[in-house]
Amino acid sequence: MEFWSAITANFLIAFPALFSIVNPLGGALIYSQITIGRPVSERTWLAWRVAFYSAIVMLVSLLIGATLMSFFGVSIDALRVAGGTVVAVSGWRMLYNPQETEDRKQDHATADKARAWGSDVAFFPLTMPFTTGPGTISVAIALSATRPTSPVAELLPFYAGVCGAALAIALLVGICYAYAERVVDLLGPARARILTRLSAFLLLCIGVQVLLTGVQGALEHVIAAKH
Repeated sequence: MEFWSAITANFLIAFPALFSIVNPLGGALIYSQITIGRPVSERTWLAWRVAFYSAIVMLVSLLIGATLMSFFGVSIDALRVAGGTVVAVSGWRMLYNPQETEDRKQDHATADKARAWGSDVAFFPLTMPFTTGPGTISVAIALSATRPTSPVAELLPFYAGVCGAALAIALLVGICYAYAERVVDLLGPARARILTRLSAFLLLCIGVQVLLTGVQGALEHVIAAKH
């Protein structure tokens, strides 16, 4: 029972953080615009391919992000402070200027549209950087920095929870993009912006929590070293 509770707790931390930065509902509004005029079957196939690539990007960042940083001599506490700061700043910007974030995503997705349609457009630019860009990778690495440092018994539910959240977000990306036209009819720009602001507030709170955990850990090491 405790094992499943730990998985659920980690899922509930990772899911809103990733949902806020990926924002599949808001992304669907832009996706419907940049793929307009293409056959429905092609748009659906493209949507699920973007979802697949997005899952890979998030999972890789979650699984090896903190380990890679540690390899370069970055401590877990330092990673938590830096990652929490980046996440909190991203949440702050999205909270007070959501339009700027969406405009940047649209620019990324359409800048190379003409020459990219002939290549694997599902990965670039629709996955990177439109859906899961640097912001998403930063959030995923910050989440991976919150992993327990104790036994495998605690690591398993942690990775099960955060990876489950990443897969759930990828599934939402696939659904929202595949049915982008219906999402546009249901939400519209105004409601999507309200949802973005609510998600941004959650992202800000999660970033502050990760930052505080890193500061607390660093202070504990300093106090222990003095004694």
